[in-house]
Amino acid sequence: MRPIRGGAPAVPDPSSGADSPERWRQVRGFLHQHRHELCQLAARLYPDVPRVASTALLCRGRWLPDQPLNLDDLRLGWAGQPPAPLADGTGPASAHVRPRLAAGGRHRGYADAIAALDAPALFGNRACYRLLDAGLAGSPELTFGRGWYFDGVNLGHAVAHELAAAWQDSSGAIALADLPLRALVGDPCLLRQRCAISAVTTLTLRRPPRGQATFVLHWRDPVKVNNGGGLYQVMPVGIFQPVAGTPAAEKNDLSLWRCMTREFSEEFLGTTEDYDTQDGLLDYGGWPFYRRLTSAREAGALSVWCLGVGVDPLTLATDILTVAVFDSDLYDAVFDGLVELNAEGRVVSVDGSAAIPFTAATVGRFSGGSEPTQAAGAALLRLAWQHQGLLLG
Repeated sequence: MRPIRGGAPAVPDPSSGADSPERWRQVRGFLHQHRHELCQLAARLYPDVPRVASTALLCRGRWLPDQPLNLDDLRLGWAGQPPAPLADGTGPASAHVRPRLAAGGRHRGYADAIAALDAPALFGNRACYRLLDAGLAGSPELTFGRGWYFDGVNLGHAVAHELAAAWQDSSGAIALADLPLRALVGDPCLLRQRCAISAVTTLTLRRPPRGQATFVLHWRDPVKVNNGGGLYQVMPVGIFQPVAGTPAAEKNDLSLWRCMTREFSEEFLGTTEDYDTQDGLLDYGGWPFYRRLTSAREAGALSVWCLGVGVDPLTLATDILTVAVFDSDLYDAVFDGLVELNAEGRVVSVDGSAAIPFTAATVGRFSGGSEPTQAAGAALLRLAWQHQGLLLG
């Protein structure tokens, strides 16, 4: 693997050991501050792994369809309880990124360390869908199994911490062999080797009858969120998860569209993610917001597409890339109450407006590296621009 250059090392308190809580917090702070640069560096550790639209987002060839898939044409499979992964971030290979406890020993996982030392406002171990396989050519299908949010944190955020610490401590080159936990994972796109907890990442486009389409961006607040803090991101984005951890809820919520609808409500309108349920089941048919958006899809005023799957090279976060195209009248009516702030960050304003022109210039600005945009968001902007004729036609 091609080495990467380290950054100027920060000098920790000499009274703090390399595996002390103080040193862990210091590296964690560095990770927050340099997340965008570290993502670019992480991508360079995998020169043989394809990237999505020349961004840092990693992929496999069969994860990208030749053209956008109508969401209705994408089948979701369910595998129940999957086998244990090769690496889960709790074994000896991760000891160097899990700080010591005052009573002896170490935090069991990286998620435990976050909860104790650097917990954001939104941080809990909820049931999630673990992506096991993705194939978007031919008969497109995504296969999922049962997982938990901390499964992804324990490994993905641990390898990010490992790289941040190595970059601080070395003014020379860093190779994959210098990162034992990341090396154990191997190819990030071999999904069954780890717990690939997936997110549904959506670019929302407003399409007027004439004139320029627009989109919205989110700035993710590191005080509020665990993943992607300090970066721009398309919106909405949400972990693909059921509203409850029961088998009935897993079945009821195994739908990208249902996940997207909940995220539209939460991120655009500022509603809570704690839903009124009956025995853990959300009655989507009885939810007016869901009915309204679903009816709009059926009427052709809203189209929803899947453009691919990708893996963030820094945190191994796995994103299902989707686009929602709203006719302007529908968008303006549904999101008349668009919030400026929500539970995860703030809606970005460009030239005094949250409606960002969907142009080559703005796509280039937020996907080309000059702005700190999450890898999945940058890739999705580029893919959508490539397919704008179909998406907006």
